[in-house]
Amino acid sequence: LQQGENLELPHSRPMPSIGAHCHELRIRDADKNWRIIYRIDDDAILIFEVFDQTTGTTPDLVIKNCKKRLSQYDIDIQE
Repeated sequence: LQQGENLELPHSRPMPSIGAHCHELRIRDADKNWRIIYRIDDDAILIFEVFDQTTGTTPDLVIKNCKKRLSQYDIDIQE
């Protein structure tokens, strides 16, 4: 990712419901299905959430928290 490579399904999928350039990275562990919500900017890779996926969809609370963190980050970098 740092060198501009793109990950695609099944490893990563776009998350436009959170914001532009946001993705969900999927990592399968021995007994858990980890998810990392991230955004790729020109100068940074931002990680907004890491959680254990237990259902077929991303929980609403995770989406809400990611949107809030994304919004706050965008405000902070403009100051």
